[in-house]
Amino acid sequence: MSGADTAGSTDAMVIVGASLAGAKTAQALREDGWDGPIELIGTELDLPYERPPLSKGYLLGKEGRDKVFVHESGAWYVENRVGLRLGRTAVSLDRDRHVVTLDDGTEVPYGKLLLATGSSPKRLPIPGGDAPNLSYFRTLEDSERTRAQLLPGSRLVVIGAGWIGLEVAAAAREQDVEVTVLEAADQPLVRALGPEVGALFAELHRSHGVDLRLNAGVDSFALQERDGVEVAARVRLTDGTEIEADHILVAVGITPNTGLAEAAGLEVDNGVVVDRTLRTADPDVFAAGDVARAWHPFYEEGIRVEHWANALNQPKVAAASMMGVTDLAYTRLPYFFSDQYDLGMEFVGHLPSAGYDRVVFRGDRASGAYIAFWLSADNRILAGMNVNVWDVVDEIRALILGRAEIDVARLEDPGVPLAEVAA
Repeated sequence: MSGADTAGSTDAMVIVGASLAGAKTAQALREDGWDGPIELIGTELDLPYERPPLSKGYLLGKEGRDKVFVHESGAWYVENRVGLRLGRTAVSLDRDRHVVTLDDGTEVPYGKLLLATGSSPKRLPIPGGDAPNLSYFRTLEDSERTRAQLLPGSRLVVIGAGWIGLEVAAAAREQDVEVTVLEAADQPLVRALGPEVGALFAELHRSHGVDLRLNAGVDSFALQERDGVEVAARVRLTDGTEIEADHILVAVGITPNTGLAEAAGLEVDNGVVVDRTLRTADPDVFAAGDVARAWHPFYEEGIRVEHWANALNQPKVAAASMMGVTDLAYTRLPYFFSDQYDLGMEFVGHLPSAGYDRVVFRGDRASGAYIAFWLSADNRILAGMNVNVWDVVDEIRALILGRAEIDVARLEDPGVPLAEVAA
């Protein structure tokens, strides 16, 4: 599907990456009055979709395929005159000529360009790593393949106890799959939440029958022929232990897709570096979503956020900036959520590069309903996570933005309203 040909055009808004961020930027451009050409380029053949259902409701069969798409059908793109170039990859960017070249040789000229190229799963470069029963998890196709593998009684080994690894592990246990999770760190989610809260997720998964092994290094995969195909039958750890597997999921993190930007001479540092308006040093090139490392005025540092809310909300600012607005900054605090078994959680805030001083808990962790707060050395809240406690995100956000010194005893007391915990 494609919209109007932009050949020769110098005012086209071109978006590389038919992702949530890319599709929402196209939508924001139209809603905010842009009437010129828009081209949306995506490597996958599917319409732009949202990723959270892939490891949650869709993986469990609780949501239909039609629920994952940003817009329900291709008709939206036709009606809004958004040219869709699906199944095409941008291979080079000529900033002097204002042209993006695709893998089929097509040149797409642009007036303004948004990079929404997202991220790719990190690979494990170890022996046996290309076996057909070993998979990664990023795309709609990945989710569908994994769902087909979650057969009761089968053995799944998940390498990596991050968000994707743990959500897939939870989904697999709900299907009576035998699950082993291997994590190189001391606790799950230690980079995202620190060891104090990571330990609670370790308890959660072990209580649901997951064989969680920490400080576990993977050495290689032992191959074996099954039904005429050579598969990874065992995961061999660095201590010599071997774990039997029918399927193996590698979920050891993602890497931002910065190759196009870097080859074009744009600044790259754990993402495409952009300012508070999501503009690169090139005034005609912008970035949003997973790939963007944006200057955040509240934290006074560049941060890259790999979560759905970022890809959902940055496009409004990106579209405005592409249309010439210069004073609209992206200032939202990072937010994400997860569902695992009977645990639902929301996290708001950011743990800065300088780290945090301690974690304070409000509520009864044993009951599974509590709020965790990450505090700085001067007792100011950096981030908060509510677990099975609802309708408190706005209050937590206000505490973070207020930068007030907190009375820790009052913060720990559920009987004291959050609005009254300042020292």
